[in-house]
Formats: sequence, C-alpha cells, structure tokens
Amino acid sequence: MAITVNGVEITDAMIQAELPHHDDAPHAVDGAVQELILRELLLQAAKAKGLDVSKPEEAIGTLLQNEVQSDEATEAECQAFYAENPQAFVRGEQAEASHILFTADNPTEAALVRAKAEGILNELKEQPFKFEALAREHSACPSGKQGGALGQFGRGQMVPEFDQAVFSMGENELLPTLVETQFGLHIIRTGKKTSGDTVSYDEVKDRLGEFLTETKSRRAMHEYLQTLVQAANIEGYELKPAA
Repeated sequence: MAITVNGVEITDAMIQAELPHHDDAPHAVDGAVQELILRELLLQAAKAKGLDVSKPEEAIGTLLQNEVQSDEATEAECQAFYAENPQAFVRGEQAEASHILFTADNPTEAALVRAKAEGILNELKEQPFKFEALAREHSACPSGKQGGALGQFGRGQMVPEFDQAVFSMGENELLPTLVETQFGLHIIRTGKKTSGDTVSYDEVKDRLGEFLTETKSRRAMHEYLQTLVQAANIEGYELKPAA
C-alpha cells in the first residue's frame, strides 16, 4: 500500500534517497519514512500559510520560526530543577557495569527478542552466577566476549537510559527489568561504584538555563508537529507519536 500524506505520495525512490541520512538509526527505514512524512506535513503547512515553498528548507525554517514559540528558562525553573535532580549534579562519579544486549531488525522480531531477553533475565534472577556465560552466548555487543563487561565509566558517558539505570543502582546489583535504548534491550549488572562531589548551583546555572531553554524549545516543536500529525490524513504508515 502506498504511503500518502493528505493525498501526497511518499514514493519508494524518496525513501531510498533519504535512507543514507539514517544509517546509524536502529530502524533506518522507519526513520527515513517518518522524516519524509513530517517534512511533507511541514511543507503543506508552509504552503497553507502562504509561504513560498519553491525553496523547501527556507519555507520550513520560516514556518517554524513563526509557529513554534517557547520562553527562556527562568531562574526559578533552573533552581527548582537543580534542587529536584541532585544526582545530575555530581562530578567525578564512576561506575562499573556489565550488560547483555539484544537487538532486532523489525517489529515482529522485536517481540520475539524481548521475550527471549525476559526469559534470560528471569534465569539470571535465579542463577546470577551465569551472567558472564549468558553474555558470551547471547549478547549482540562486542563486550559479550568479555562476559558483558563494559569497564568503568563516568555519569553521562553512556546513553541516557543506560546511564540512569546504572547510577540509580547500588553496587553488584542485577537490574530486575530490561532497559531499552537506541541500541536495543539491555540486561544490566553493576559492579564497583565511586561517589563524586556535588557541583554548586552557581557553577552550572548558565549551562542549566541553556539546557532547560532548549528542552522547552524541543517540547514546543514536538507539540506543534503532533498537531500537524493529528490533523493529517496519513495512509499506508502508522506514525507513532514520539515520547
């Protein structure tokens, strides 16, 4: 079935041309299709606003500048975030961890892989001494050859979901749930951990303000795109809302 956006077709040739921009994505085809759908929605919105779409990128840029508005983070918001997230402002914190990585190439395979990962996690809950052996047998990460060991790393060096899981655990613990990241599903076990020093608010307030302002901007962009998606007639592909 052809993919159409308000009657405009997203062709196979367009998808093939877009694919090289998504080589690093776990699901490149989905990434390409979603990008093309959103781009078409933005161009249609730009045209509806009377913008010249003969130069698509300029038209989209002008549209977003006009339609997506967000405020800068306030001092109160920065102070509140600092107070509510003390774990994010620790310097020099280190942890050791091991993992078993499971990957899938499509949604059907993903369901089977998740079931397999959950089965192995349940096995480890009963027999944790098997971690290294099961990592060597099942992990899709090169670290599997070393029993899943990733060595020592600091907070913020891993992808956010993995980082949050490791630094929220104690030493030598098996996380009782799977963690999903852009790379796949992980079974995680921590090793030795080293606590760090708290960074003062004055040291981070400028960068924190930039971060929260950018977060507001991304949220505003997400909400605007969702309004376009919800109002559109998209056929041939289910465009799932981003988190």
